[in-house]
Amino acid sequence: MAKCSGLLHMIGRAVQAGGKQGSCGPWVHVPFSVVPNANEDNLTELSQVQRRAVSELLRVSPVADDLARRFQDAGFRLALVGGSVRDALLGRLGNDLDFTTDARPEDVLKIVRPWADSVWEVGIAFGTVGCQKDGRVGDGVQRFQIEITTYRSEAYDRTSRKPEISYGDSIEEDLVRRDFTVNAMAVALPEKEFIDPHGGLQDLASRVLRTPGTPEESFSDDPLRMLRAARFAAQLGFEVAPEVISAMKEMSDRIDIVSAERVRDEFNKLVLAPNPRQGLALLVDTGLADRFLPELPALRLESDEHHRHKDVYEHSLIVLEQAIGLEEDGPDLVLRLAALLHDIGKPRTRRFEPDGRVSFHHHEAVGAKMTKKRLTALKYSNDMVKDISRLVELHLRFHGYGTGEWTDSAVRRYVRDAGPLLERLHKLTRSDCTTRNKRKASALSRTYDGLEERIAQLQEQEELDAIRPDLDGNQIMEILGVGPGPAVGKAYAFLLELRLENGPMEHGDAVAALKEWWATQG
Repeated sequence: MAKCSGLLHMIGRAVQAGGKQGSCGPWVHVPFSVVPNANEDNLTELSQVQRRAVSELLRVSPVADDLARRFQDAGFRLALVGGSVRDALLGRLGNDLDFTTDARPEDVLKIVRPWADSVWEVGIAFGTVGCQKDGRVGDGVQRFQIEITTYRSEAYDRTSRKPEISYGDSIEEDLVRRDFTVNAMAVALPEKEFIDPHGGLQDLASRVLRTPGTPEESFSDDPLRMLRAARFAAQLGFEVAPEVISAMKEMSDRIDIVSAERVRDEFNKLVLAPNPRQGLALLVDTGLADRFLPELPALRLESDEHHRHKDVYEHSLIVLEQAIGLEEDGPDLVLRLAALLHDIGKPRTRRFEPDGRVSFHHHEAVGAKMTKKRLTALKYSNDMVKDISRLVELHLRFHGYGTGEWTDSAVRRYVRDAGPLLERLHKLTRSDCTTRNKRKASALSRTYDGLEERIAQLQEQEELDAIRPDLDGNQIMEILGVGPGPAVGKAYAFLLELRLENGPMEHGDAVAALKEWWATQG
């Protein structure tokens, strides 16, 4: 997909030259004639930038005109809106396209069903119809995921976790209810008219997040927008306007009425962003994290009088960033959450020792339990809760390795305990080294290199990825002359420990060991 390189820079120059911009189509909200300090040359440049952005948008969206004409023929309006317009201006438009229309959902279904390759109604209660359409782009065909939402306004009451939906009749009404000005721009189709009643283009050029109306009204309508502010800061690298931050601080408790699932999904997007630190810091500084992830701000421990322990909060953010740097196949939510939460047990286990040292004994075990409880409350899947908690529990295990003193059996146990999480554990353990002492960091890295080499050697010799006893359950029952039951499980566990301790055994030796053990069981 071609990118409109340099487009944002051009927008910035044009906006700075021409003042706050309005719309360049028939829906004019801030006429150019009243823009302060505007002149014809500046306006022409800004208009060209707008037209180029629209051209780029439509060039990579060949299905847009066809769909719009179908709505027009049916007597309705259609506009590309929100994130799709923003991303087109940023030169990062994908194949997910968002549209808004004055047509009601039942009318939308009548229009798209004969046209789309597939249609779904999952969001129809909220006025959204989804569909999929393959369209030609250049010499190839691309698959577009499309959502069409009826003009609407939505607001929470003081107790409900679900927004109340009401439909509107104008795009102006629809745009004013959007979360941020950079998401409150639209392109009317098929006219290709750019609509920007709230100065979103200027805010995009300035890389700032503001709300179309007052932040208090916006966050009252949908408190989840406070989390979105942090998420967009992390995704786009934008600054959040001071008045928006103030409203987030004052209204942070309002997030309590939003369902755990919606909070979780928004938080995931933040954590998976290119720069999660920026968004996480905003959550902590505004008090939002206290409402749904209090373990994170709790890491900002007060320094002891000797200043002999790390800032655990800052350390955790660095570990997260270093873990991101080790990702190989795109963002890894399990790894990132484990890196962020790996030390959350420290506040509960902090002790000031008589010699002035600060200790956090067993913080990994305490942290694993805290992680499980918190992620369960946020409605993460059982598998994710299990995996992330396990990584938190194991993140300190390597530090008992010393300079390579582990026996082969200890290495086998390390692999067995990590199971399918071994590669993530490697990344988490390496990321957990945040010392500024280059000699110490280099020594830790070399030591872990040595452990990985030993694991690789044992894996080659013994198939460590599938460590099993040398006898299976059926063989155990046959040798001992017993049926299914607890005795078989105990025998299996005995043989597994023997396998971990000694490595693979010959069949005859395993049988002899099993019989010898059985004789001691009474």
